[in-house]
Amino acid sequence: MCAICGIVNFNAADLVDAAVIGKMTQALAHRGPDDDGYFVEGRVGLGHRRLSIIDRSGGKQPIFNEDESAAIIFNGEIYNYRDLAEGLVSAGHIFKTRSDTETILHAYEEYGEDCVQHLRGMFGFAIWDRRARRLLLARDRLGVKPVYYYRNGRFLAFASEIKALLEIPSVPREVDPEALDLYLSLRYVPGPRTMFKNIFRLPPGHILVVDDRGVRTKKYWDIDYAAPEPQSPKYLLERFRDLLDESVRMRLMAEVPLGVFLSGGLDSSAILALMSKVGGGERVKTFSVGYDGEAGEANEFEYARLAADAFAAEHYEYRLSAKEFQDSASDLVWHLDEPLADPSAIPLYFISKLAREHITVVLSGEGADEILGGYGIYRRMLALDKIYQHSPAGLLAPWVARLTPSEALRHYVRMSGQPLEARYRGVSRGFGAEGKRRLVGEDRVRQSERQLRGVFGDYFDAVQQASPLNRMLYVDAKVWLPDDLLIKADKMTMANALELRVPFLDHKLVEFSAALPDNRKLNGSGKAILRQAMRGVLPDAIIDRPKKGFPIPISSWLRGELRQFTRDHLLARQSACSDYLDRGAVSRVIEEQDQGRTDRSQEIWTLLVFELWHQQFMESHA
Repeated sequence: MCAICGIVNFNAADLVDAAVIGKMTQALAHRGPDDDGYFVEGRVGLGHRRLSIIDRSGGKQPIFNEDESAAIIFNGEIYNYRDLAEGLVSAGHIFKTRSDTETILHAYEEYGEDCVQHLRGMFGFAIWDRRARRLLLARDRLGVKPVYYYRNGRFLAFASEIKALLEIPSVPREVDPEALDLYLSLRYVPGPRTMFKNIFRLPPGHILVVDDRGVRTKKYWDIDYAAPEPQSPKYLLERFRDLLDESVRMRLMAEVPLGVFLSGGLDSSAILALMSKVGGGERVKTFSVGYDGEAGEANEFEYARLAADAFAAEHYEYRLSAKEFQDSASDLVWHLDEPLADPSAIPLYFISKLAREHITVVLSGEGADEILGGYGIYRRMLALDKIYQHSPAGLLAPWVARLTPSEALRHYVRMSGQPLEARYRGVSRGFGAEGKRRLVGEDRVRQSERQLRGVFGDYFDAVQQASPLNRMLYVDAKVWLPDDLLIKADKMTMANALELRVPFLDHKLVEFSAALPDNRKLNGSGKAILRQAMRGVLPDAIIDRPKKGFPIPISSWLRGELRQFTRDHLLARQSACSDYLDRGAVSRVIEEQDQGRTDRSQEIWTLLVFELWHQQFMESHA
């Protein structure tokens, strides 16, 4: 696990400044504290920071091919690299290292841009081909590893984090106003946008090529929900078990200590069970996070300990206080690069910090809900779909909503009168239409709704023939998963130089799960096939417990220990929220939270993260 960055000038006579590449690379030092490496030649510059996991003594980057006509920098892990290397050696390629990085480079020599089709893992990499005068930039299929880029008429720059791009003097720091409005609705900015104007994420499953023909992006992978020939339930269960077991086994490849984030939920407990099975008798290290004081009611320590005890794990716990939460907020917004108002980022940061004292690689359960229908919102949306399809709710909903006193209930009544593609906006929700209208006005609400329809509508249209459940899963795999969940997971773990691996997002397991019948995913509760696979392996109390997510006592903290902190930032005379949003509406949200009339904690955290981000990335560099 590492970090990459670089610049390609479009004019061959325009030379890259090595000092700028040095500053970009240094900005990423937290991701790779073990080593750095550079390649600067004419109009091209590449920088690399290394966290040594595989071939620790010989994997220094950039790595060159046999005749040094191509160089690669790489962030991630390729789990099938040994098998791939064996075939490449048979084809005549000569290896100088034992690293997975060099395997990608020789695969590029052999297969060109299609080299990505042969890779099984998580990756963001750049290859400079001296002969072809071509840069190939690639991101893994599901978006586990981030890749950002900026381009203007003179050059294209890329990096694992935005802060490295901001080290280039000519890259502007500007808020994208349309991205801000999307953020208010979702609590994150859906890609390829970021909150920075003209800085973009390379979408998952895409490559970007810079050559004499210009700059182009190309999709190389997608999820197919077309069902194969019918198979027996027994076959499906056995095949699912085999793929999940294989995925976990592949992710134990390392020359450093490993462990698992353990919430006590089904997903992380399943990974612990499979790790224990192949651990060779060594105790698996597990890590859980909870809270101090009255907030301790949100803890899941009981279930985490139950799972740890079942497999004799070496278990560690971290108790987070509201004071630590407050003191760390600004630093963690810096690590996130852009506003992402998922409060679970902070406990994730602290559990990563604890884990790094014992291990270098950690496995976790991200992705299971998105491939197997684990969220409760899927059941609610399918119920609303039945109302929409079999009643005149579409005609009556707007009228009924006007007579409904509760804002939350009005929201659901309106949704019952809308088709799925107009109603579903993913797992995460920020401000509703009424709250946004008070913040930014009617015109901006209408404009952002058009933007949201564009973002989500394109993905819904791409899988028109799929079931309603699979259409939602596809949307979440393309938006929520890479633009919130995985960005947060990558940034918080790499802030502590900890490599995160996610077995449920192995692309072969994702492809198999996509083709499962709906009732093997959602059958009463979500992740039906995973529950069946783990029956008799995990304690029943873990298998049968309702999904709880990653509970954070943000609401009680904002009314208590964090109340003044919130007011000092959001109600300050020179606050960014006052510049971009209606000050009275911001004050009203805070007052409603303080008085306990309704829970506005998610909306307040959305505003607070934007405020802290603006202070760090805009005001301090004005």
